[in-house]
Amino acid sequence: MFQKLAALPPARGTLSWLLQLAYTTWRLFGQNGLQNHAAATAFYFLLSATPLLLLLSYALQLLGHVAENSIPATILMAALYDQMQLDSLTALGFIPRQTQLAAGGVGLVTLVLSSRGLVNTMQGAFRIIFPDRSKRNLVVSWVLPLIILPVLFLLMGVAALAQVTLSFLAQNDIIGAGNAQALRTLNSLFAFAMVWALLFAAYWRLPRRHPRARDAAVFALAATVSLGLLLLLFGAFFKLENYRSLYGTLGGVVFVLIGGYFAFLLLYLWAQALYAYGKADITALEKLFLGGSGEGAGKLEGYVFSDSHRLLEKYGQVHPAGHALIEEGDDSKTAYFLYAGRAAVYKNTDGGRRRLGELGEGQLFGEMAYLLNEKRTASVVADGEITVLALPPQTLEELMRHSAPLSRRIIDILCQRLERMNLANPG
Repeated sequence: MFQKLAALPPARGTLSWLLQLAYTTWRLFGQNGLQNHAAATAFYFLLSATPLLLLLSYALQLLGHVAENSIPATILMAALYDQMQLDSLTALGFIPRQTQLAAGGVGLVTLVLSSRGLVNTMQGAFRIIFPDRSKRNLVVSWVLPLIILPVLFLLMGVAALAQVTLSFLAQNDIIGAGNAQALRTLNSLFAFAMVWALLFAAYWRLPRRHPRARDAAVFALAATVSLGLLLLLFGAFFKLENYRSLYGTLGGVVFVLIGGYFAFLLLYLWAQALYAYGKADITALEKLFLGGSGEGAGKLEGYVFSDSHRLLEKYGQVHPAGHALIEEGDDSKTAYFLYAGRAAVYKNTDGGRRRLGELGEGQLFGEMAYLLNEKRTASVVADGEITVLALPPQTLEELMRHSAPLSRRIIDILCQRLERMNLANPG
């Protein structure tokens, strides 16, 4: 029997975990070069948005014809020109004055093709954030991008159109300020829910090894709130008259590109945090096992991962002197990390039980049974009271997949053990 360690105070454990999560997320974000992926995604986003202006021009022409005989269409057109300042954009040449049906068709084709490039760029970034060698279905990889983005832009356009119309109606006191405000709030909640649903779908389904739906939902919510704050910040800055008068329409295009870049930075940052969240224990275990010799280890990393009590609370076991952690011939596959104390290794021979050596603090043992798929080749007994971390096979496997330095160390230990066994049993 073993006893568990005392529980860590909740506040201290949460702070330690958040610090490790933030550090791991930022380190992986930089290593994966996600800033470049955000820039590429923003570029494709701008390419996808550009044909929308062509389609908008064509839609405005149709709306102008309908408005001749329709009061709602007249109100909608007035709202668009008033709230989106389409007169200024048209005067500067950003929106063409006349658009033919063929041009609208070209814009639609361009939108579909650029949206495919946008989705493929996002999928490439997610393959780096959530590494996996398996390949996607060819049909899904080619067909879905041609559908997702046009539908997404359509939904965003409807939400924006509703918000613009409601603002115009409230400004001109057509439906009453109170009613307009209530409708704008409902529309904003709908837009928020729509963005959250899209991010949730991306965080949950884009990784080949899907994270838990609950985790994806929480991180999608955090990303949606962050994007909302970013939108408010950029919206307040873009409304400054100095910016518009200085840079004009071209400045607006650059501003959209910069805004898209920061938006995709946030999207990828929270995706990286979701991956780091799923690897929080694995990363902390790696740092504990490697000590200060891990690749890229420094003072900051040493401070962040210095508190191992959370790991001890989850994986730790305390055994008394004389307790056998491993019995020779057993089928168990659990590996152990000796955190405190000493243990002895014994081998059954024809002359009785023979002591082969000792295990000290910081040593990993018991992994050979899992890696070689064999029964236990020796027994391990506590010399005194010891504290160990018990690692089930799936945790050890994930550790080796996650950490190349740790895998090299385990292979080196195995080679040394096999060499000693050959020397002890020549011929």
